Amino acid sequence: MAQSVFDFGMIGLGVMGRNLLLNMADHGFSVIGFDKDSTKTGALESAATPGTTVKGVAELATMVQLLQSPRKLMMLVPAGQPVDDVIESLIPLLEKGDVVIDGGNSHYTDTVRRVKYLREKGIHFMGMGVSGGEKGARTGPSIMPGGDKAAYEKVRPMLEAISAKVNNTPCVAYLGTEGAGHYVKMVHNGIEYSIMQLISEAYALLQHAGLDNDRLHQVFKTWNEGALQSFLVEITADIFLQKDDKTSARLVDVISDKAGSKGTGKWTSQDAMELPVAIPVIDTAVAMRTISAYKEERVEAAKIYNKPVASFNTDTETWIKQIHDALYFGVIISYAQGLAMLHQASKELKMEIPLPEVVKVWRGGCIIRSTLLEVYMKAYSASPDLPNILLNKEVANLIENALTNTRTVVAQAAQSGIAAAGIMSALGYFDAYRTERMPTNLVQAQRDYFGAHTYQRTDATGSFHTVWGE
Repeated sequence: MAQSVFDFGMIGLGVMGRNLLLNMADHGFSVIGFDKDSTKTGALESAATPGTTVKGVAELATMVQLLQSPRKLMMLVPAGQPVDDVIESLIPLLEKGDVVIDGGNSHYTDTVRRVKYLREKGIHFMGMGVSGGEKGARTGPSIMPGGDKAAYEKVRPMLEAISAKVNNTPCVAYLGTEGAGHYVKMVHNGIEYSIMQLISEAYALLQHAGLDNDRLHQVFKTWNEGALQSFLVEITADIFLQKDDKTSARLVDVISDKAGSKGTGKWTSQDAMELPVAIPVIDTAVAMRTISAYKEERVEAAKIYNKPVASFNTDTETWIKQIHDALYFGVIISYAQGLAMLHQASKELKMEIPLPEVVKVWRGGCIIRSTLLEVYMKAYSASPDLPNILLNKEVANLIENALTNTRTVVAQAAQSGIAAAGIMSALGYFDAYRTERMPTNLVQAQRDYFGAHTYQRTDATGSFHTVWGE
């Protein structure tokens, strides 16, 4: 067999796997990829930059044998059983000290199990979130590794080289033990769901005021030059200009309103309930995608129920400003909920997730990158154990400045019958979070009345039960 000459191997040469390998090659690393599909191995080699060392093979054993020891390789295959199948195929081919990375969207519990399973065999295993899509993988993604710290150190120079950079700082860092990398990526995706939902609601509210696609493009383009500067707002501005190649319409107008999802948002909601931690805006975003799939039912319901006719006296420029603030408010709350979830998970699941590093990694390359993350990084640098970003005074000032317009938008949306559940949920969460005494004392009384679940008192310690109605 030929001499072991390659620095890094990739299992699975789909768009993400291929582009990550090409990115590594462009930074001076010799790389090899495996895929059973010869068209994909050929596409890898033909796309390589001249002068770089890139090879594609159709045999897994061949790839492993050509890797320098200790071997460093990554899987980018569908989550679930396919990952376990690849691991079982690899074990006979690997040696102690080799490093295996799962770069897909695996659930963190599977990653924890795999870390322990391979540790017993002397093999390092890491779960690693990668965000940035096809372009990010090629030119600089946000990378979220976790698991085996020794394994991270072996691949750190390579990951730092290929990651996105913000002020020359790599958007990659060790994000905690066991399944932390995939946990952080899961929550990242939950925040992504949330912000996308909020943007779609802003779109609906702006349409309510009569804005056409050209005007919508200009509004989002302007927003992206200010406090709302972010990847998702930037691409939204672009979307409104895209023409459909089949009709003369703008493409956005001929796209079905039934939204898809791959499950990571649902995982975020489920795992938040397990902790427990409240992330209602993310929960709402997941629910609204589900409701979007009820197309036939929605068409029937639209015939049955009349839409409210609400007076709309606000001038357009004022309305645009109000929606800007409501969206900004909702985005702040979305991050606050996701980061609070990471704070809680770090403690409850003993994953040692460093929030200052998380927001640093998210600043570039990833789908939820935005200027707000600079504010959060400053906040966590001062208070790394902050349980909720809303407790930071600078963030509180941003919230206060947007609050009046947010309440106006929520009221107008409710009166006009416009579904703006994400913005409404964000406001409801905030109002509950800032309330010193919530009405849940009544809930506790009800629980004790019908189920003898007991309650606690404000004037004494311990648990109490009352025989109600006597």
